[in-house]
Amino acid sequence: MSIVLDAGALVAVERGDREMIALIKLERREGRAPLTHGGVIAQVWRGGHGRQANLARLLPGVDVRAIDDGLGRQAGVLLGISGGVDVIDAAVTLLAHDGDDIFTSDPADLKELAQAAGRHVELIAV
Repeated sequence: MSIVLDAGALVAVERGDREMIALIKLERREGRAPLTHGGVIAQVWRGGHGRQANLARLLPGVDVRAIDDGLGRQAGVLLGISGGVDVIDAAVTLLAHDGDDIFTSDPADLKELAQAAGRHVELIAV
């Protein structure tokens, strides 16, 4: 089982959410890097200064994947199937595998995407 981080999870880290920070640290101590992609980072990153110090400290321990040609095409197909429009959410959904947890501030949209992708994941609201 892995944890996948959507923008809401990273915003929670920025805000100093102790539970989210502890969860990410626990994953790293257990030898598992939380997973996200570069588009999610772009949604929240504003330079790493001041209020983003928590995020800047934790990001080196996160497995940040690229939205490359393959993931981009898969996300496009998923959006076509689901009728969705958010490429970032579609790519987050596709990073997850059955049994994974996705931490998000938008569980309703990701639920539709996960169902369309045939992913059996736990969507945890942050």
